[in-house]
Amino acid sequence: MAAPNPLLSGLAGRCPNCGEGRLFEGFLKVSPRCEACGFDLAKADSGDGPAVFVILIGGFIVAFAALFTEFTLHPPVWVHLVIFLPPTVIVCMGLLRPFKGAMLAAQFMNRASQARRDD
Repeated sequence: MAAPNPLLSGLAGRCPNCGEGRLFEGFLKVSPRCEACGFDLAKADSGDGPAVFVILIGGFIVAFAALFTEFTLHPPVWVHLVIFLPPTVIVCMGLLRPFKGAMLAAQFMNRASQARRDD
């Protein structure tokens, strides 16, 4: 049996080691161990990377739509808030978990660990 692609497993929210166990306990909390293979996930930390990518991608999509709407229809500001605030939240929340899983899987693929200096 071939090993699963860690990046695809991370995008799906699965363990990058086996592709079977869940990567997350809650919405964004990483499980301490894989329930299927016992792989230690406690040291995995994606930092702010996924949030930065999500903000850039979601912001580009929604800002482009808002600017296009502003220059073509000239609606009041409250219309922009009503129209574009919900898609902003939906896009950002929808992308955050897969991006965090992909970042954790990239750490696994590259055998990256947190830099520590114990004095």
